[in-house]
Amino acid sequence: MLGSHNMPNHRRVVVTGIGLVSSLGIGTESNWAALIGGRSGIGPITHFDAAQFSTRIAGEVRGFDPLRFIEKKDVKKMDVFIQYAIAASQFAMDDAALQITPALAPNVGVFIASGIGGFTTIEREHKALIEGGPRKISPFFIPSAIINLAAGQVSIRFGAKGPNSSTCTACSASAHAIGDAFEIIRRGDADVMIAGGSEAAITPMGVGGFGALRALSTRNEEPERASRPFDKDRDGFVVGEGSGVLILEEYEMARTRGARIYAELVGYGMSADAYHITAPSEDGDGPLRVMGKAIKSAGIDASQINYINAHGTSTPHGDKVETLAIRRCFGECARKVAVSSTKSMTGHLLGAAGGLEAGITALAVHHQTAPPTINLENPDEDCDLDYVPNKARRFPIEYALSNSFGFGGTNAALVFKRFTG
Repeated sequence: MLGSHNMPNHRRVVVTGIGLVSSLGIGTESNWAALIGGRSGIGPITHFDAAQFSTRIAGEVRGFDPLRFIEKKDVKKMDVFIQYAIAASQFAMDDAALQITPALAPNVGVFIASGIGGFTTIEREHKALIEGGPRKISPFFIPSAIINLAAGQVSIRFGAKGPNSSTCTACSASAHAIGDAFEIIRRGDADVMIAGGSEAAITPMGVGGFGALRALSTRNEEPERASRPFDKDRDGFVVGEGSGVLILEEYEMARTRGARIYAELVGYGMSADAYHITAPSEDGDGPLRVMGKAIKSAGIDASQINYINAHGTSTPHGDKVETLAIRRCFGECARKVAVSSTKSMTGHLLGAAGGLEAGITALAVHHQTAPPTINLENPDEDCDLDYVPNKARRFPIEYALSNSFGFGGTNAALVFKRFTG
């Protein structure tokens, strides 16, 4: 399959497997059913005692049993974010019905991101150090906590010997991982990439840190209504956790083996705001340019995009700026494109958001159905686009865009195309 180095950027890349783990469910089918049903995964925090915290709600993964996916002796070597990555990768591999043979192994890579990595492990081992001294630190502390061990463990699990990497670009991390994996296949450095992201930062330091930034919703009495992108009454994001992993495959290989193809990945853009550590600029310049780059990369015009899975975090400033950027990018077509934020249901998975949402976007293209933005009851006058309020919508989706923007002003966008052969 390799050997197309003399034809850079000409290899087609398709999505043949999707694995999702979130507060909406463990597995892709349960996630999609909840998304189309407009259900919220947000509830009271149970991972720790949040009584003293200003925010006491989150999008927790419920009922996750690592022993379904990982041998007992290995569980203690992995932070929860690695466990989620393995589960999502297993779902994606099973979905793709892909067997990694010894001959194929060097041409299968892994690119799995995280924004924060092993917070649970870091907090636990720091407590062990303070209470019992350095001898109490686990020998598995470092390989359990560091970000690239999600990709490392997945490659070991499946025998994937191709490119192995990890991005750590805050809330754009797994969109960057998928985009970079796409480029790796396009240029001929792999035939298959297991790509996405994972995050498990619903911990005292995670929730406390974002709370100290005043970034989180404090609608503690109504958790299911707390994440409300583009709504006038939004008051911050709700932290979520989980993993989203795609199997990206070179088209000819997928066709030859008779794989089911969800969508074709055709465009990828990156940009930086160069403005502020946590806030986008008022004019939406970074998001505007990243959408433009992804659309140009896909070789299409903005008018051809039918659906946008927005970054849409439910922060007062962020949603307004993203809306402005879409208006600027799409011009007179802006009001014709359907835009929704699935974070209204899943919460914000931070470094895993782009992976989860890329999977959702590919499913939206495959099923020709956009999930809704729930809790959109009182639209903000500055947010005046078609946000698919409260109910899923079936309509023709030829091209769809997925946006991810992160702290540090780092932005990513992906374009998926309906697969027709």
